[in-house]
Amino acid sequence: MAGDFTWRKSSYSGGDEVDDNCVEVAFAQVVRVRDSKNTAGPELSFSVEAWQGFIGVR
Repeated sequence: MAGDFTWRKSSYSGGDEVDDNCVEVAFAQVVRVRDSKNTAGPELSFSVEAWQGFIGVR
């Protein structure tokens, strides 16, 4: 999925250690999520409304 967006890693991820388990998110027309250890791997995408519901924003 190509596009103009910036991937962001959670500040709770613990840094850039190899064993860190974290996801990255990118905000575009949809919210995209990927594994930070496999950035070339598959991505999930969610509508903004679904993402806000997931993180508890009302």
